[in-house]
Amino acid sequence: MASTCRSLSVNSSSKPAVASSPRPSGTPFDTVALLLQGGGALGAYQAGVYEALLEAGIEPTWIAGISIGAINSAIIAGNRREDRVARLREFWELVSAPGDGGWSNGWMGLLNGDAVRGWVNQLAAAQILTQGVPGFFAPRIPPPYLMPPGAPGATSWYDTAALRPTLERLVDFDRINAKEMRFSVGAVNVRSGNFAYFDNSTHAIGPEHVMASAALPPAFEAVEIDGESYWDGGLVSNTPLEWVLSARTELDTLVFQVDLWSARGEAPRDLAEVAVRMKEIQFSSRTRSATDEFRQLQRFRAAFNALLAKMPPELAATPEARLLAQASDPAVYNIVQLVYRSATYEGQSKDYEFSRRTMEEHWLAGRTDAAKTLSHPEVLTLPTAAHSVQVYDFVTPRRVALSEKDPS
Repeated sequence: MASTCRSLSVNSSSKPAVASSPRPSGTPFDTVALLLQGGGALGAYQAGVYEALLEAGIEPTWIAGISIGAINSAIIAGNRREDRVARLREFWELVSAPGDGGWSNGWMGLLNGDAVRGWVNQLAAAQILTQGVPGFFAPRIPPPYLMPPGAPGATSWYDTAALRPTLERLVDFDRINAKEMRFSVGAVNVRSGNFAYFDNSTHAIGPEHVMASAALPPAFEAVEIDGESYWDGGLVSNTPLEWVLSARTELDTLVFQVDLWSARGEAPRDLAEVAVRMKEIQFSSRTRSATDEFRQLQRFRAAFNALLAKMPPELAATPEARLLAQASDPAVYNIVQLVYRSATYEGQSKDYEFSRRTMEEHWLAGRTDAAKTLSHPEVLTLPTAAHSVQVYDFVTPRRVALSEKDPS
């Protein structure tokens, strides 16, 4: 199906001449931010996107993730550039190993057609529910409803103890804490309900921070950090986009926003489709709203800069004008959106259907979408006007994109 590009420029006066030659990020931008949304088994899509970025010579300088996006982020930031895809592959082959019940291997892997694939996927998902995922989580025995309140294991269906050694084996946390790449993961404080980011610019990152970001209740138990309990950040916001855009680094920034849930979709026709749309709406988590709010903020900044240039010196020197000038980040932004759009047969279990066949399909979809996006040179072109925001989406189907009534 045809796809479209949506873009918006927010301009004031032109910026001074900028260098067009690649920086250490492999692009003309000062910063390349890779933002990875939560979505369980769908996260293999993000691994495919990263592989395509690596092959294009694009090096993230800041990676931020929620839930499965936090795990992928840790594997990328916690390894040498040349080892990252291999470590991602090792993780995704581990969690899609024979624990999927074998539904993706042998002759079952030859079955096609939406109805048959839907049936096969549901069988694989049921196997995950009863047996867990190797190196990730296992069912609690005895189950939580047989445990007294407050006892270990009373608040979740699965035990994620296996995830810690997996992370310790695949992630060099010393490398993350050496700050070669900025690293951020989001979680929610269980007692206060406040959102928290664990960032290597302010925290010493360990496996517990990644596990906290991926502790989605009631499947997984909260993770304790410094005496406080934390759940999956997706409960509040499933994307780190707002965190990155609010940082005000004053650096020209290229953002790759890799979402696993599409906010836009068709109206459901039965209860099964209702369950799918509920998850998509809940976990798409205001990505478009955050982008639109940032566009508006950049408009205000551009308008103030235009006024500042016309102010008499005595007015420009007032505390109010100086305060506004400090908030007027002159950086420019390209925001590149890659949103996984699932096949109809995947159904509401798509975030916990870890079969090998489906994992490979997700990985290939990410790699294909990223390669298609990077084939458009404007994605890597530095805007020339101050406060400019360009938003690109080359993978959303045209009829969906045109129905959005985007103000741009």
